[in-house]
Amino acid sequence: MVRKKISLIGAGNVGASLAQFLALKELGDVYLFDVVDGVPEGKALDILEGNPHWGADVKVRGFTTADPSAYKNLENSDVIVITAGLARKPGMSRDDLLNKNVEIMASIAKNVKKYSPGSKVVVVSNPADVMAYAFQKVSGVKPERIMGLGGSLDSARFRTFLAEELSVSVEDVNAFVIGGHGDDMVPFIRYSNVAGIPITSLLSKEKIEEIVKRTRFGGGEIVNFLKTGSAYYAPGISITAMVESIIKDKKRVIPCAAYLAGSHAKHYGADGIYIGLPIKIGENGVEQIYDMDFNPDEKALWVKTVESVKSSCQKVDDFLKTSN
Repeated sequence: MVRKKISLIGAGNVGASLAQFLALKELGDVYLFDVVDGVPEGKALDILEGNPHWGADVKVRGFTTADPSAYKNLENSDVIVITAGLARKPGMSRDDLLNKNVEIMASIAKNVKKYSPGSKVVVVSNPADVMAYAFQKVSGVKPERIMGLGGSLDSARFRTFLAEELSVSVEDVNAFVIGGHGDDMVPFIRYSNVAGIPITSLLSKEKIEEIVKRTRFGGGEIVNFLKTGSAYYAPGISITAMVESIIKDKKRVIPCAAYLAGSHAKHYGADGIYIGLPIKIGENGVEQIYDMDFNPDEKALWVKTVESVKSSCQKVDDFLKTSN
């Protein structure tokens, strides 16, 4: 049997954690790429040397991309996950950060286009919905083959906080988050339940609002604890769920950033952008986008998050025009 090939671009905390999770689940051979000399090789070898204790018979290899020819090792990847990008530094505006990360994403997109244009691509670099848009613009990869992290992670946080509050198994909590991956995300209360019981029947409105707020700022809560870093275990596991659904053609329905066009764009009032929605993920990538109806309050939140993503995508377009 020929194993699947999964390439991870970015060997920081998220990329390395993801590499380990993928290897442990034996989803395929893992190829780790990073611009920092020696880091992908070292982390890949470290993970590989632990495989005997897990009985994981997969390859884990690392490549430094300071030498552009290293990207040739992307060839014939079944799935490519992109976590590469900069964190915001003191004195750097959000637009500065966006432009720098678009520049990084554009470089990666050109190499994917050159070496493995038929891959399914999961974009993790922040903001994932906007970076997925930038990647597609430059790479030309079919939009349905590209998806962005966001809802998968945000929904996991939402389910976690609900399960803790209600003292029930996370397996029985069905809840999800849509919209942009940021402060404007939209936790969907009406569709959230515990084994079919609406959470509105189990929790007060005030408690639900408290949990929604914690979900929106879940990443910031972890940053405040870590001081010098951000979340990587939960993101790594959330990405693993997406990759597994592609590799095994599981057809899981997971909220992720997907491209809106045609009837879906008309339904959601957003055309030509990536934004978080419940999608079916299979071997072809995004295999179905589900249309949901909004009540007036939900609609207001949705319009706000769409406008936020649209604004950032326009900045991406402006940057790409001036940089070409």
